[in-house]
Amino acid sequence: MIRILAFLAVVFALGLGFAWLADRPGEMIVTFNGYQYQVTLMVAAVAIVAVVAAVMIVWWLIKSLWNSPYAISRYVRVRRRDRGYQALSTGMIAAGAGDGALARKKTKEAAKLISSDQEPLINLLDAQASLLEGDHDGAREKFERMLDDPEMRLLGLRGLYLEAERLGDRNAARHYAGRAAAVAPQLAWAAESTLEELTERGDWDGALKLVEAQKSTRQIERDAANRRRAVLLTAKAQALVDSDPNAARTAALEANKLAPDFAPAAVIAANLLIKHNDVRKGSKILEIAWRAEPHPDIAELYIHARPGDAVLDRLNRAKKLQELKKNHAESSMAVARAALDAQDFATARREAESAIRMDRREGAYLLLADIEEAESGDQGKVRQLLSKAVRAPRDPAWVADGVVSERWAPVSPITGKLDAFTWRAPMERLGQLIDSAVEEAVPAIAASAPALPADERAIDLEPDSSAEKAAAEAPNGIERETAVAAADDTVVEQAPELPRLPDDPGVTPEDEAEKSPRRFRLF
Repeated sequence: MIRILAFLAVVFALGLGFAWLADRPGEMIVTFNGYQYQVTLMVAAVAIVAVVAAVMIVWWLIKSLWNSPYAISRYVRVRRRDRGYQALSTGMIAAGAGDGALARKKTKEAAKLISSDQEPLINLLDAQASLLEGDHDGAREKFERMLDDPEMRLLGLRGLYLEAERLGDRNAARHYAGRAAAVAPQLAWAAESTLEELTERGDWDGALKLVEAQKSTRQIERDAANRRRAVLLTAKAQALVDSDPNAARTAALEANKLAPDFAPAAVIAANLLIKHNDVRKGSKILEIAWRAEPHPDIAELYIHARPGDAVLDRLNRAKKLQELKKNHAESSMAVARAALDAQDFATARREAESAIRMDRREGAYLLLADIEEAESGDQGKVRQLLSKAVRAPRDPAWVADGVVSERWAPVSPITGKLDAFTWRAPMERLGQLIDSAVEEAVPAIAASAPALPADERAIDLEPDSSAEKAAAEAPNGIERETAVAAADDTVVEQAPELPRLPDDPGVTPEDEAEKSPRRFRLF
């Protein structure tokens, strides 16, 4: 655009000049070699312009002839380069599509037309073609050669990392990821693998530095970085709680500040503060965490924060927690446990039944069985409650990758993933899927048993009588929970007549009203 405007400006200036000369007639006399030439001023101006144009044209022709060998060679090079890049592009598309033969063909063609030093992507295409052909050893050699080139080093480390992952060599994979993360912490694959290695070794300080580098490079969002830092600081506090309590308290408080609703951080921070006689601050931390998400560990530590408290004082502290989070099953469970310790059976029974209405689960029935045994000692009702506990959903626990743990851990024991444990109910029992009308479903199964093939098996819907008897005769709540866990195992055997439970207390009217008209079917 600028050139066009400049050309138009020159033409306009020439036009104005010639128009100015045309309005002012005159003559030019030139004497040369004894001859006198007389022309008008306009003709003289046109002649001068024509001579300048001719000189410029002649100069351009001479320059073009002089530079013609270079121009021809440059044209050939450009054409060769374009063909090479076209072959490289086609080869990359073929490699992405999984066409190993075409990728290898285009690799050779591109290597002839373009130097690999000039275009490093040829090395990548060569390695990808080797992988598609199944030549993993050759691909690894090519990735290793890339490590000598600063421009290709990260690409070579990525290729070696993937090959190590394919072979299942986690140590080698993490070694290559660590080298890549040291150069470029913004690489997600390198940072995540290195983070797993650091957490597996228990190098919490190194993991914190890596998370800070990820945050500074904006690889992860600020909230995600704060969550990771809180998890790592909590793990660090757990590791230092015995050897260096002061450092553990500092780490735990920082973790709680980053994630006030994170129960493990709140529990360990409050516990360390309470051990240093700062009960008020520790209780405040627990109250904030409880208000965000109630957790039994929070309730246990909060209620027993002052060892010298009487049972009624602990009951009042439990009721204070309930005020902070009303209409929640965990609040009612905490009050029920404290009331049971205080021998306030009416309050304990009311809160346990309220917890069952809000969240029907195993622990609530077990607690209600403890209350029934402590108050009345009626073993029939206790067995009935234990039977309900067997079929109720399990209590929440720390679950990660199918592993159920009573205690929180910073990483998964299966995958090594950070912050994998979540507080939720584990997989439901088989009894949870069976209709509550078990007594009516059993005859239907027994009647159809003879028609089944010999290799078919039927599911025993009732718990083992010996296990239930042991559960009923357990002297305390802890042993009863162990007995219930034994009774929880469903027995798979040939379809016999199912025995009745000994001393069956029968079905209460409330349970009869809750029954569903549906029936359990095997097929």
